[in-house]
Amino acid sequence: MFLSLRDEVEDALERALSALDFPTDDLGLEEPPDDVESVLASSVAFRLAGEAGAPPPQVAGQIADEIDADDLTYVAEIQTQGPYLNFLPSDAYLAETLEEATDDGYGHLPDREESVVVEHTSANPTGPVHVGRARNPIIGDAVANVLDYAGYDVERHYYVNDAGRQMAVFTWAYETFDEEDLAEEPERDRIEYDLVRYYRKGNAFLENAPEDEVEEAEAEIESIMQGLEAGDDEAYERVSEVVDQVLGGMTECLARLPAEFDEFVKETRFMRDGSADDLIDRLKELDEAVYEEDAWQLDLEDHGIDKNLVFLRSDGTSLYATRDLAHHEWKFDNYDRAVTVLGEDHKLQAEQLRTTLELLDNDTDQLRQVLYSYVNLPEGKMSTRRGTGVDLDDLLDEAIDRARQEVEDRLDDRIRDDDLDEDDIERIAHQVGIGAVRYDIVAKQPTKAITFEWDRALDFEAQSAPYVQYVHARCCGILEEAGIDPEADIETQEEALDLAAVDADLLGTPEERDLLETIARLPAVVDEAAADLEPHQIATYTREFADRFNAFYRECPVLADDVDPDVREARLALVAASKHAVANALAILGVDAPRSM
Repeated sequence: MFLSLRDEVEDALERALSALDFPTDDLGLEEPPDDVESVLASSVAFRLAGEAGAPPPQVAGQIADEIDADDLTYVAEIQTQGPYLNFLPSDAYLAETLEEATDDGYGHLPDREESVVVEHTSANPTGPVHVGRARNPIIGDAVANVLDYAGYDVERHYYVNDAGRQMAVFTWAYETFDEEDLAEEPERDRIEYDLVRYYRKGNAFLENAPEDEVEEAEAEIESIMQGLEAGDDEAYERVSEVVDQVLGGMTECLARLPAEFDEFVKETRFMRDGSADDLIDRLKELDEAVYEEDAWQLDLEDHGIDKNLVFLRSDGTSLYATRDLAHHEWKFDNYDRAVTVLGEDHKLQAEQLRTTLELLDNDTDQLRQVLYSYVNLPEGKMSTRRGTGVDLDDLLDEAIDRARQEVEDRLDDRIRDDDLDEDDIERIAHQVGIGAVRYDIVAKQPTKAITFEWDRALDFEAQSAPYVQYVHARCCGILEEAGIDPEADIETQEEALDLAAVDADLLGTPEERDLLETIARLPAVVDEAAADLEPHQIATYTREFADRFNAFYRECPVLADDVDPDVREARLALVAASKHAVANALAILGVDAPRSM
């Protein structure tokens, strides 16, 4: 509903500015502060004061006088406050918001008929996913979700590095060593934990074995890499045997978040179909192409990048960057837009890639790159190669264990006996524990470094996932007490609520109106978060939403005996709308909305 109001305000402002012979290129629309009753404000008078030759408050008054609120559907009144114009919502705005938000699809925007491929995670399949990389699948999944809610046709891709030296080393080690050669037992009963031991053993061998044995091993590793480059089926199948097994285990871990994918796109695809070779030929023809230090490179200094992009080794093998360029051109051919989520250590590569794509005459307006800082634990940084890191599985297990303990500490014997059994506690522990990890990570701006802290993430009283999840559980509890199944289909809920008979005008307290206006903003928040590729805006919204709902819950009894029946129905409808809004906002973040807590 907020989007409709905003469109109406934009049209009204443009007409008013045109009538006053003022430019209409910047309307200065913004969200008003909390102590202002309006739902939308304009600071346009600041910009126009010089041109009008009058102080901003006077200009604001002139603009307000040109707008007749009686001609507007969703705006009841335009007030000036100093240099600001404030637009107050009409009863129709609140009534239509209540009606729209009681639909379980609330927050979804209309289909834009535009396809977007979101590539995220894409961790090398060399072993378990570790905590330092956990921000990528969490942010990537949330970016994909918010684009989906915003009306885009979204596909989620994992780009598989199956062609580099790491995978050749892994393949050689897997084929060379036996179980008895491995010193340690797998840390978990899952395939990637088993196979990573071969990778570690191989690296240790290459670092410590006698020189002649290392040379023999390096020759076999080089043979695997050359075989992949030549499109040799046997080399591809040898590497795939390792890659596919490890990737299968990694995706089981990622599914716990959950982060799932529509397609796993392998690097070797672009070697085997000839597109990497074609791209190399085109790169050699660029003015920036140079042959230096036994490799073909692009000198990008004139484009503001002080490090060359190496795209072909002297032995004729391509590099990851070469294949990724072919990969991106494939994306451009098959999708309207491409979004890639990358760690901050890939910033240089991201700049090289974008610049090179432009030199190859690609329209890089299609490409957006989301860079993020890594997640650290108080213990410090982690390394997969030497097996000294904290795995994502460990973090999720710990989150569930801590959430389970927190839930049990909060339960008295009556609740445990009457309302929640052990299965309920386990369900809530998973929903809250994993939700806490996801929420705490996605709630921060991607460029800000994070040190994950348990006390903050699992604080039921602070602005964390449990704090927001509890709002959804409370909504479900109120609806259940009123005899409405919160998990019933929307038609059943609407029939039980009798929405046609609900009078939104009865929601007149400040707490009710604040909550309803906050619900109305969800589609606009989705729209802005999708445009900016910033799902943390949704997290910010959920915290504000939880505050507004809790204020409503404290001040506006819903089912008390002394509540007027018509007011009771209106407040029940508001609770149902709140449930849908908070559930869908949490869904965008990939956080479960528990029925009970």
